[in-house]
Amino acid sequence: MIENSLLTAYQEQPNIWDEMFHQNSIRPEYRNFVSAIENLPNTELARKDELARKLFMSQGVTFTVYSSGEGIEKIFPFDIIPRIIQHAEWLHIEAGIKQRLKALNLFLKDIYHEQFILKDGLIPAALIYSCPQFLREMMNVNVPHDIYTHIAGVDLIRNSDGEFYVLEDNLRTPSGVSYMLENRSITSRLYPDLLPKNQVQPVRKYPELLFRNLMDLADRHISAPTVVLLSPGIYNSAYYEHATLARLMGIELVQGSDLVVNNHYVFMKTTKGLKQVDVIYRRVDDEFLDPLVFRPDSALGVPGMYAAYRKGNVAIVNAMGNGVADDKAVYCYVPEMIRYYLNEEPILKTVPTYQMSDPDLRKMAFERMDKMVIKKTNESGGYGMLIGSSATEQQMQEFREAITQDPRSFIAQPIISLSSTPCYLNGVLQPRRVDLRPYALYGPRGIDIVPGGLTRVALQEGSLVVNSSQGGGSKDTWVLGPDTH
Repeated sequence: MIENSLLTAYQEQPNIWDEMFHQNSIRPEYRNFVSAIENLPNTELARKDELARKLFMSQGVTFTVYSSGEGIEKIFPFDIIPRIIQHAEWLHIEAGIKQRLKALNLFLKDIYHEQFILKDGLIPAALIYSCPQFLREMMNVNVPHDIYTHIAGVDLIRNSDGEFYVLEDNLRTPSGVSYMLENRSITSRLYPDLLPKNQVQPVRKYPELLFRNLMDLADRHISAPTVVLLSPGIYNSAYYEHATLARLMGIELVQGSDLVVNNHYVFMKTTKGLKQVDVIYRRVDDEFLDPLVFRPDSALGVPGMYAAYRKGNVAIVNAMGNGVADDKAVYCYVPEMIRYYLNEEPILKTVPTYQMSDPDLRKMAFERMDKMVIKKTNESGGYGMLIGSSATEQQMQEFREAITQDPRSFIAQPIISLSSTPCYLNGVLQPRRVDLRPYALYGPRGIDIVPGGLTRVALQEGSLVVNSSQGGGSKDTWVLGPDTH
């Protein structure tokens, strides 16, 4: 039973899965952690909270909010109470993500080559061809090892039934992994003895696994292929992450102006002259990659890069054109893809999703908009979204008009009541909603997923929006070892 004052004031919310508490008892996976902190004086937790803030500040762990009037960079909000996942639960998540990623990768290969899934009528061809992220330039382009989705961030939420659901797949340039690594580094400073005691599985191998996969993609058989990370530059919201990953992998962080294409090969400018580049881990969106093929006004990319890629002279991670597989309107077909390509039943559940291009579903969504989440199919970061339960009648009407004008660009989903975890806010534990983004690395040797991921927290009371661009924060994610309960 909960007796300590820190825990007594905590209120479980009705009809919401609480990650730490169940009917006023502490869940087994949290017991070791709670017994270690429950008798700490509040001043000690406040000290840990302040230490975490100072560490984030001194490490420069920031992200950019363009719409904020507070200047460019903000410290990434971090909560000192970890989110803890049982080993068996993690094995289920891991198996589900691997299955999903295999199917999505086969879908991308199919859609850019034979298009069997369209010919067999499982997915409407119009849905694919109307997707702004479907790149005709990728038709019949052979990608190294047939891998399109080298790095994926799959967003999971936990419903009130305790089950994990896939909310969306991020297969283009998923971000946030540096925060996962930083969160673990900070937590190991705050609770140095608790991580080994709980057999918390390590996440530190991520940069090493990523680097190995990037090296494996090099076509030249030389001992040290040249791998670079292509960033849009310091004004990008994830620049901190680009710099961190390049440093941890020991590769050059470059911008478009640092690269040049000569005779269909990509070279990096160095003080000793040009150096051939074998693999580009790009954090620049498709449309900006090559001004000769995509947006002619782009200063972020490299003229001629697409032709070098098409000829197989450079590997690009992730592949171009992946956006067709993480379009929110294509999301509802992923269970069918798993059955079609793998002949398996989906391991992870998906959220019921209604396409607004269907007149009957549109009518239903309009009538029940106060119980729906409406999303633009190609927006991210929590933008282009309406949560019906907290929207005004005027906002709903604006969305109805936008949907009527361009129904293909919207989907509707029932509001899922994201699980909550205790967060240490203003000196007390308070429940806040969370999601989970594990990171999967798909290389020639298979799929690796470091145990954990980024738990994002909706820091505003009652909010369901966890994105950092919308005021969210994060916490460390502990996956326990097989013998820990």
